Amino acid sequence: MHIEGINVRVAITLLLLLLTTLPAFTQERMASPVRIMFYNVENLFDTYDDPLTADDDFLPSGVMRWSYSRYRKKINSVYKTIIAAGEWDPPSIVAFCEIENKKVIEDLINMTSLSRYGYSIVHGESPDPRGIDVALIYRRSVVQMVEYKYLTPGGFEPGEFTSRNVLYAKMATGSDTLHIMVSHWPSRRGGVLAGERLRGAIADMIRLKADSLCHTGARNSKLIIAGDFNATPEDPIMKNLIGGHLREKPFLFNLSEPLYKQGKGTYRYMGVWEMIDQFIVSEGLLKGENGLVTGYDAFGIFSPEFLLRDDPRYPGKAPWPTYRGYIYQGGYSDHLPVILDLYHDSKGH
Repeated sequence: MHIEGINVRVAITLLLLLLTTLPAFTQERMASPVRIMFYNVENLFDTYDDPLTADDDFLPSGVMRWSYSRYRKKINSVYKTIIAAGEWDPPSIVAFCEIENKKVIEDLINMTSLSRYGYSIVHGESPDPRGIDVALIYRRSVVQMVEYKYLTPGGFEPGEFTSRNVLYAKMATGSDTLHIMVSHWPSRRGGVLAGERLRGAIADMIRLKADSLCHTGARNSKLIIAGDFNATPEDPIMKNLIGGHLREKPFLFNLSEPLYKQGKGTYRYMGVWEMIDQFIVSEGLLKGENGLVTGYDAFGIFSPEFLLRDDPRYPGKAPWPTYRGYIYQGGYSDHLPVILDLYHDSKGH
């Protein structure tokens, strides 16, 4: 198993060698993290026709020849990835994008051994024409749902906003409160200006929500912004999202940026790794004095060998996709998952 940024073998070795000399807080922090995973699962569609969405390609009669056996294989592939990413103790929270509906998540849980871990589902339909949504599952034994809602930016005429809503969830774990926003931004592959108004509106809405959660006097708020942003950490829209007004003291930090600067990524385009799946956290999580805390070294890209294959066009490895164009590959996803560990710190750090 390999997680870029979270080297499991090294961590286990150090733990075994140093356990007897570690301070009590460090032992507690390393023993029981709350692991959060974000995964673009690449078109997790069922095999049924939804007359309200453009899902015809992913039907048994569609151009993708999306059969029930391929669907079951896809479900098992996502399950295997989740289990492996949790080191056989699956993550406390798993956020998804590119899922068609609630049914595919129910199948993911009920048709696999994830059913043993007490996951609950948060899902809402989006106005995306293809019907793909963002959603999450969470283990009730670790976190409890306080409230959730799907956020849609203003300023659009009815039917004009044609992307994915942003999922906002307020959750509790232990005595702490955790705010999570999950999003999947429109792609720029059709040109730099394609969907730019949608992207800008979503980014502004996320920033305003973050401002309201982490305003002056509440800078210890614990906020995570996760998603497929279809932009790298160095993109101006991402810099503006975490920077806000220049006169403000920064309170959002992109944990994905250091690995991106090392040439790491979650998606490979024309032989180049792009870090478009990211975790952004608030000052309260990164620098908080008690409760949940995290750090740059707690972020990682989950990249075991079974998720990779030789890139057919360029030297090196690439994520093993389910499809390449219209040709079935039988793989997992064209994206690698990202992971973030949170620790319960009652003494500061």
